[in-house]
Amino acid sequence: MKQLVLDIRPDAPPSLDNFVAGANAELLAALSLLGSAEQAAALPARHLYLWGARGSGRSHLLRAATAAAGGQRPVHLLDAATIGDTLPDTADALVAIDDIDQLGDAAQIALFNAFNRARTNGQALLLAGPCAPLELTLREDLRTRIGQSLIYEVQSLDDDSRAAILVALAERRGLRLADEVIDFLLRHGRRDLPSLLAVLEALDAASLERKRAVTLPLLREMMQQGLAI
Repeated sequence: MKQLVLDIRPDAPPSLDNFVAGANAELLAALSLLGSAEQAAALPARHLYLWGARGSGRSHLLRAATAAAGGQRPVHLLDAATIGDTLPDTADALVAIDDIDQLGDAAQIALFNAFNRARTNGQALLLAGPCAPLELTLREDLRTRIGQSLIYEVQSLDDDSRAAILVALAERRGLRLADEVIDFLLRHGRRDLPSLLAVLEALDAASLERKRAVTLPLLREMMQQGLAI
């Protein structure tokens, strides 16, 4: 069963509840268990690696998981490009690192060492990257450790889910999206959810300003004026 959670305004803080689950229900359940050290013991592995293409929502999920865990265990959310030769060794902490393909040489050693000491300090590592572990251009020993984690690919939404989300969000704004507008966006536009939401924002503003319904002619006019879809 697909779960569509529609509190996904661009300014809404990332949470596990406002991520559109689609086929990712098992991943969301695993991330929710990471929220406390006690619940995480139910997982088949201490650490979790999630991967997906740009726009798949992996950064949202890291921020959401650390936000959910914040009241239950120490949390560190880090960007790989900013890591030097050490990582926090806070006991029982959830250490989340985004874009691990961007780890420098010293940072790769630091992450390998974090894997080694996690058994004694109770840490859990939540890592995200753009591809499966075998395809990461990292040290072989580090890739092996990542490959021993619980691994999930963030599954993309299908077109029916994308269309349902656009219709629901438009209705919240008092808009009616013509079917031809949705079909055009899904056939010719960028299909990741942030891009679709940005187009919906632009259509909403243009509809109010010009006092016109959201139709394909309006969308084409906006594209001629520079709107990128």
